[in-house]
Amino acid sequence: MDIQFMWETFLILLTGVPLTLELAVTSIFAGGLFALVLSLLAVVGGPIGHGFTRGYVFVFRGSPLLVQMFLIYYGLGQFRPFLQDIGFWPILREPYWCAVIALTLNTAAYTSEIFRGGLQAVSVQQIEAARACGMSGPLLFRRIVLPIAIRHALPAYGNEVILMLKATALASVITIMEITGLAGKLIADSFRAFEVFIVAGAIYLAITFLVTRLMMIVEFWLSPHLHMRPPTLA
Repeated sequence: MDIQFMWETFLILLTGVPLTLELAVTSIFAGGLFALVLSLLAVVGGPIGHGFTRGYVFVFRGSPLLVQMFLIYYGLGQFRPFLQDIGFWPILREPYWCAVIALTLNTAAYTSEIFRGGLQAVSVQQIEAARACGMSGPLLFRRIVLPIAIRHALPAYGNEVILMLKATALASVITIMEITGLAGKLIADSFRAFEVFIVAGAIYLAITFLVTRLMMIVEFWLSPHLHMRPPTLA
């Protein structure tokens, strides 16, 4: 392996890190908000809300993200006149926004199931205790249900965050020059796939390591009582 070439590759691929993180953060944030709505529909939305959520999750969780990205980027272009009439074409003609939409819709399907599990994990006893203290409606949800649900859902949600960070690599297939897109360009120019992908993998590994440490800090902050040492007898 050529160490000098790998160092130069590292510096080039490093310029794609901001775009990778931007794609990940934007899609995770938007997908999280949409997933919260979907999970609430599944839990308290009645038969219609539950049916809509199950159908949405079935479609987006059951089909490959790459296919979804192709359908949004290439497929919707067939409806350009209609999209121009309703004002969506300036957004959907941009590869970046197509990638964000595909990533958002995909992660919302997985995250809604995680949030639904967290909401349903809140025990009836905790809700009844809050009602006995005079809480109800939005206050009960904000002070009791949501914090407990987040604690239950956080470990699984951390895995989804990491998966979405790595899924941003698929954006390279629709001409976005993030880390994997830049790696593909370097391989096309140098024909040295092994060194380039070693460096790209190391960058993803470093980012994933930082994300996992951040999720551990958040989990510790939300559940400090689970990490307390038991008292010792004198």
